[in-house]
Amino acid sequence: MAAPMSSMTTAERRGYQQICGDDGAMMVIACDQRGGMRTLLAKTAEEQAAISNATLGETKMDITAYLARQAGCVLVDPLCAVPAMVDEGAIHRSTGLLIGLDASGFDLTPEGYRISNMVEGINARRVREFGGTGAKIMIYLRSDTPAANTTNMATLRESIADFAAEDLLLVVEFLTYALPGESPEAYAAKIPELIEGGSKLCLDAGSKVLKIPYPGTPEACANITKMCGTVPWAVLSAGVDHATFLGQVEISMANGASGVIAGRSLWKDCISLDRAVTKTRLETIAVPRLREIQAVIAKHFKA
Repeated sequence: MAAPMSSMTTAERRGYQQICGDDGAMMVIACDQRGGMRTLLAKTAEEQAAISNATLGETKMDITAYLARQAGCVLVDPLCAVPAMVDEGAIHRSTGLLIGLDASGFDLTPEGYRISNMVEGINARRVREFGGTGAKIMIYLRSDTPAANTTNMATLRESIADFAAEDLLLVVEFLTYALPGESPEAYAAKIPELIEGGSKLCLDAGSKVLKIPYPGTPEACANITKMCGTVPWAVLSAGVDHATFLGQVEISMANGASGVIAGRSLWKDCISLDRAVTKTRLETIAVPRLREIQAVIAKHFKA
Protein backbone atom coordinates (compact mmCIF):
# COMPACT_ATOMS: atom_id res chain seq x y z
CA MET A 1 0.00 0.00 0.00
CA ALA A 2 1.32 3.44 -0.92
CA ALA A 3 2.07 5.87 1.87
CA PRO A 4 -0.45 8.68 2.42
CA MET A 5 0.57 11.88 0.66
CA SER A 6 1.12 15.03 2.67
CA SER A 7 0.40 18.15 0.64
CA MET A 8 2.30 21.36 1.29
CA THR A 9 0.45 24.37 2.55
CA THR A 10 0.76 27.63 0.63
CA ALA A 11 3.47 28.85 3.00
CA GLU A 12 5.39 25.58 2.78
CA ARG A 13 5.13 25.59 -0.99
CA ARG A 14 6.51 29.12 -1.09
CA GLY A 15 9.40 27.91 1.05
CA TYR A 16 9.91 24.97 -1.28
CA GLN A 17 10.05 27.29 -4.29
CA GLN A 18 12.83 29.22 -2.56
CA ILE A 19 15.03 26.13 -2.14
CA CYS A 20 14.75 25.35 -5.84
CA GLY A 21 16.51 26.83 -8.84
CA ASP A 22 14.86 28.75 -11.63
CA ASP A 23 13.87 25.46 -13.25
CA GLY A 24 11.88 24.38 -10.19
CA ALA A 25 14.26 21.57 -9.19
CA MET A 26 15.89 21.43 -5.77
CA MET A 27 19.50 22.56 -5.86
CA VAL A 28 20.73 23.06 -2.31
CA ILE A 29 24.34 23.43 -1.17
CA ALA A 30 24.78 21.53 2.09
CA CYS A 31 27.39 22.80 4.53
CA ASP A 32 25.74 22.06 7.86
CA GLN A 33 28.54 19.62 8.79
CA ARG A 34 30.73 20.42 11.78
CA GLY A 35 32.72 17.37 12.83
CA GLY A 36 33.11 16.26 9.23
CA MET A 37 34.25 19.70 8.17
CA ARG A 38 36.87 19.80 10.93
CA THR A 39 38.33 16.49 9.73
CA LEU A 40 38.76 18.00 6.28
CA LEU A 41 40.43 21.14 7.60
CA ALA A 42 42.97 19.45 9.90
CA LYS A 43 44.63 16.03 10.19
CA THR A 44 45.03 15.38 13.90
CA ALA A 45 42.38 15.28 16.61
CA GLU A 46 44.19 18.06 18.48
CA GLU A 47 44.24 20.32 15.42
CA GLN A 48 40.59 19.59 14.71
CA ALA A 49 39.57 20.42 18.28
CA ALA A 50 41.35 23.76 17.97
CA ILE A 51 39.15 24.86 15.06
CA SER A 52 36.53 27.20 16.48
CA ASN A 53 32.90 27.46 15.50
CA ALA A 54 33.72 30.96 14.24
CA THR A 55 36.31 29.53 11.84
CA LEU A 56 33.81 26.96 10.61
CA GLY A 57 31.32 29.78 10.17
CA GLU A 58 33.76 31.66 7.92
CA THR A 59 34.28 28.53 5.83
CA LYS A 60 30.53 28.11 5.46
CA MET A 61 30.19 31.76 4.44
CA ASP A 62 32.79 31.24 1.71
CA ILE A 63 30.99 28.14 0.43
CA THR A 64 27.75 30.11 0.45
CA ALA A 65 29.28 33.06 -1.41
CA TYR A 66 30.70 30.94 -4.22
CA LEU A 67 28.13 28.18 -4.58
CA ALA A 68 24.79 28.92 -2.95
CA ARG A 69 23.83 32.01 -4.92
CA GLN A 70 24.37 30.03 -8.11
CA ALA A 71 22.42 27.08 -6.76
CA GLY A 72 19.40 28.65 -5.11
CA CYS A 73 19.71 27.61 -1.48
CA VAL A 74 22.19 26.78 1.27
CA LEU A 75 21.80 24.37 4.19
CA VAL A 76 23.73 25.43 7.30
CA ASP A 77 23.81 24.69 11.01
CA PRO A 78 22.52 26.94 13.83
CA LEU A 79 25.77 26.81 15.82
CA CYS A 80 28.37 28.21 13.41
CA ALA A 81 26.53 29.87 10.56
CA VAL A 82 23.45 31.73 11.76
CA PRO A 83 22.57 34.36 12.67
CA ALA A 84 25.99 35.74 11.60
CA MET A 85 25.50 34.70 7.97
CA VAL A 86 22.39 36.85 7.77
CA ASP A 87 23.47 39.67 10.05
CA GLU A 88 26.79 40.13 8.24
CA GLY A 89 25.22 40.03 4.78
CA ALA A 90 27.04 36.85 3.73
CA ILE A 91 23.94 35.33 2.15
CA HIS A 92 22.32 37.01 -0.83
CA ARG A 93 18.71 38.08 -0.52
CA SER A 94 17.73 35.72 -3.37
CA THR A 95 19.27 32.65 -1.70
CA GLY A 96 17.07 30.26 0.25
CA LEU A 97 18.22 29.34 3.76
CA LEU A 98 17.67 25.92 5.32
CA ILE A 99 18.80 25.41 8.91
CA GLY A 100 19.78 21.97 10.18
CA LEU A 101 18.16 20.73 13.38
CA ASP A 102 20.39 17.71 13.96
CA ALA A 103 23.51 17.72 16.09
CA SER A 104 26.81 16.09 15.13
CA GLY A 105 27.21 12.42 15.91
CA PHE A 106 24.77 10.01 17.51
CA ASP A 107 24.20 7.91 20.62
CA LEU A 108 24.30 4.12 20.56
CA THR A 109 21.93 1.75 22.33
CA PRO A 110 23.26 -1.53 23.79
CA GLU A 111 21.94 -3.24 20.66
CA GLY A 112 23.98 -0.95 18.42
CA TYR A 113 21.06 1.18 17.21
CA ARG A 114 21.89 4.79 16.37
CA ILE A 115 19.93 7.49 18.19
CA SER A 116 19.86 10.87 16.45
CA ASN A 117 20.58 13.97 18.48
CA MET A 118 19.12 17.42 17.86
CA VAL A 119 20.71 20.81 18.55
CA GLU A 120 19.27 22.02 21.83
CA GLY A 121 16.85 24.92 21.63
CA ILE A 122 16.34 24.86 17.86
CA ASN A 123 12.72 24.53 16.82
CA ALA A 124 10.45 25.94 14.13
CA ARG A 125 10.03 29.30 15.87
CA ARG A 126 13.80 29.67 16.33
CA VAL A 127 14.40 28.83 12.66
CA ARG A 128 11.97 31.58 11.72
CA GLU A 129 13.77 33.99 14.07
CA PHE A 130 17.05 33.18 12.29
CA GLY A 131 15.44 34.18 8.98
CA GLY A 132 15.27 30.60 7.72
CA THR A 133 13.26 29.60 4.68
CA GLY A 134 12.79 26.30 6.46
CA ALA A 135 14.75 23.56 8.17
CA LYS A 136 16.20 20.11 7.68
CA ILE A 137 16.09 17.25 10.16
CA MET A 138 18.21 14.10 9.85
CA ILE A 139 17.43 10.82 11.60
CA TYR A 140 18.96 7.35 11.39
CA LEU A 141 16.70 4.50 10.28
CA ARG A 142 16.91 0.75 9.80
CA SER A 143 13.59 0.09 8.16
CA ASP A 144 14.03 -3.68 8.50
CA THR A 145 14.48 -3.41 12.28
CA PRO A 146 11.47 -1.64 13.86
CA ALA A 147 12.99 -1.56 17.36
CA ALA A 148 15.88 0.51 16.01
CA ASN A 149 13.58 3.32 14.93
CA THR A 150 11.28 3.97 17.89
CA THR A 151 13.15 6.92 19.40
CA ASN A 152 14.14 8.50 16.10
CA MET A 153 10.65 8.27 14.63
CA ALA A 154 9.25 9.91 17.76
CA THR A 155 11.74 12.75 17.28
CA LEU A 156 10.72 13.05 13.64
CA ARG A 157 7.00 13.12 14.35
CA GLU A 158 7.52 15.77 17.03
CA SER A 159 9.46 17.99 14.60
CA ILE A 160 6.95 17.52 11.81
CA ALA A 161 4.15 18.60 14.16
CA ASP A 162 6.18 21.59 15.39
CA PHE A 163 6.89 22.85 11.87
CA ALA A 164 3.31 22.25 10.78
CA ALA A 165 2.09 24.37 13.69
CA GLU A 166 4.46 27.16 12.60
CA ASP A 167 3.54 26.58 8.91
CA LEU A 168 7.22 26.37 7.99
CA LEU A 169 8.91 24.06 5.49
CA LEU A 170 10.72 21.00 6.90
CA VAL A 171 12.96 18.83 4.73
CA VAL A 172 13.27 15.31 6.14
CA GLU A 173 16.52 13.41 5.69
CA PHE A 174 17.34 9.90 6.84
CA LEU A 175 20.52 7.87 6.76
CA THR A 176 20.82 4.14 7.18
CA TYR A 177 23.68 2.17 8.67
CA ALA A 178 25.12 -1.30 9.20
CA LEU A 179 24.15 -3.15 12.36
CA PRO A 180 26.76 -4.79 14.61
CA GLY A 181 28.03 -8.00 13.06
CA GLU A 182 26.57 -7.22 9.64
CA SER A 183 29.13 -7.72 6.90
CA PRO A 184 29.79 -4.91 4.40
CA GLU A 185 28.57 -7.17 1.60
CA ALA A 186 25.33 -8.07 3.36
CA TYR A 187 24.66 -4.43 4.20
CA ALA A 188 25.40 -3.24 0.66
CA ALA A 189 22.95 -5.77 -0.75
CA LYS A 190 20.19 -4.34 1.45
CA ILE A 191 20.70 -0.69 0.48
CA PRO A 192 17.82 -0.42 -2.05
CA GLU A 193 15.44 -2.12 0.38
CA LEU A 194 16.58 0.06 3.29
CA ILE A 195 16.26 3.31 1.34
CA GLU A 196 12.82 2.38 0.05
CA GLY A 197 11.73 1.31 3.53
CA GLY A 198 13.13 4.40 5.20
CA SER A 199 11.39 6.62 2.67
CA LYS A 200 8.08 4.95 3.46
CA LEU A 201 8.57 5.46 7.19
CA CYS A 202 9.20 9.17 6.63
CA LEU A 203 6.23 9.51 4.31
CA ASP A 204 3.96 7.71 6.77
CA ALA A 205 5.04 10.22 9.43
CA GLY A 206 3.88 13.12 7.25
CA SER A 207 7.07 14.28 5.53
CA LYS A 208 6.48 16.72 2.69
CA VAL A 209 10.00 16.88 1.20
CA LEU A 210 12.61 14.11 1.40
CA LYS A 211 16.41 14.21 1.28
CA ILE A 212 17.65 10.65 0.89
CA PRO A 213 20.80 8.67 0.12
CA TYR A 214 21.21 7.37 -3.42
CA PRO A 215 18.82 4.38 -3.48
CA GLY A 216 21.34 2.12 -5.18
CA THR A 217 19.57 1.14 -8.41
CA PRO A 218 17.37 2.75 -11.09
CA GLU A 219 14.54 0.43 -10.01
CA ALA A 220 14.76 1.59 -6.39
CA CYS A 221 14.72 5.22 -7.52
CA ALA A 222 11.61 4.61 -9.61
CA ASN A 223 9.93 2.77 -6.73
CA ILE A 224 10.58 5.69 -4.40
CA THR A 225 9.21 8.16 -6.95
CA LYS A 226 6.03 6.10 -7.24
CA MET A 227 5.77 5.80 -3.47
CA CYS A 228 6.28 9.55 -2.97
CA GLY A 229 3.58 10.62 -5.40
CA THR A 230 3.49 14.42 -5.10
CA VAL A 231 6.16 14.50 -2.38
CA PRO A 232 9.46 15.64 -3.96
CA TRP A 233 12.71 13.89 -3.11
CA ALA A 234 16.32 14.99 -3.48
CA VAL A 235 19.39 12.79 -3.55
CA LEU A 236 22.25 13.62 -1.17
CA SER A 237 25.94 13.20 -1.94
CA ALA A 238 27.09 11.40 1.25
CA GLY A 239 30.65 12.59 0.62
CA VAL A 240 31.31 10.39 -2.43
CA ASP A 241 33.65 11.74 -5.10
CA HIS A 242 32.21 14.08 -7.69
CA ALA A 243 32.30 11.64 -10.62
CA THR A 244 30.45 8.99 -8.60
CA PHE A 245 27.85 11.47 -7.42
CA LEU A 246 27.31 12.78 -10.93
CA GLY A 247 26.39 9.26 -12.02
CA GLN A 248 24.05 8.88 -9.06
CA VAL A 249 22.37 12.19 -9.91
CA GLU A 250 21.94 11.03 -13.51
CA ILE A 251 20.15 7.83 -12.43
CA SER A 252 18.11 9.54 -9.71
CA MET A 253 16.89 12.34 -11.96
CA ALA A 254 16.12 9.94 -14.82
CA ASN A 255 13.89 8.03 -12.43
CA GLY A 256 11.89 10.82 -10.86
CA ALA A 257 14.01 12.70 -8.33
CA SER A 258 13.19 16.39 -7.93
CA GLY A 259 16.73 17.62 -7.38
CA VAL A 260 19.90 17.50 -5.36
CA ILE A 261 21.10 18.50 -1.90
CA ALA A 262 24.87 18.24 -2.20
CA GLY A 263 27.73 19.13 0.08
CA ARG A 264 31.07 17.39 0.40
CA SER A 265 31.14 16.05 -3.16
CA LEU A 266 31.31 19.68 -4.24
CA TRP A 267 33.62 21.26 -1.69
CA LYS A 268 35.41 18.60 0.38
CA ASP A 269 38.74 19.06 -1.40
CA CYS A 270 38.34 22.83 -1.71
CA ILE A 271 38.22 24.07 1.87
CA SER A 272 41.29 25.17 3.81
CA LEU A 273 42.14 27.14 6.93
CA ASP A 274 43.66 29.61 4.47
CA ARG A 275 40.56 31.41 3.21
CA ALA A 276 42.36 32.64 0.08
CA VAL A 277 43.04 29.02 -0.86
CA THR A 278 39.44 28.09 -0.14
CA LYS A 279 38.09 30.86 -2.36
CA THR A 280 40.38 29.96 -5.26
CA ARG A 281 39.50 26.27 -5.07
CA LEU A 282 35.78 26.96 -4.75
CA GLU A 283 35.89 29.13 -7.84
CA THR A 284 38.05 26.82 -9.95
CA ILE A 285 36.94 23.37 -8.74
CA ALA A 286 33.58 23.52 -6.95
CA VAL A 287 31.75 25.91 -9.27
CA PRO A 288 32.47 23.81 -12.39
CA ARG A 289 31.27 20.73 -10.49
CA LEU A 290 28.06 22.56 -9.61
CA ARG A 291 27.56 23.43 -13.28
CA GLU A 292 27.90 19.76 -14.23
CA ILE A 293 25.28 18.76 -11.67
CA GLN A 294 22.95 21.50 -12.88
CA ALA A 295 23.36 20.29 -16.46
CA VAL A 296 22.26 16.78 -15.47
CA ILE A 297 19.26 18.18 -13.60
CA ALA A 298 18.31 20.35 -16.58
CA LYS A 299 18.46 17.34 -18.90
CA HIS A 300 15.95 15.34 -16.89
CA PHE A 301 13.77 17.59 -14.75
CA LYS A 302 10.35 18.71 -15.86
CA ALA A 303 8.53 21.01 -13.47
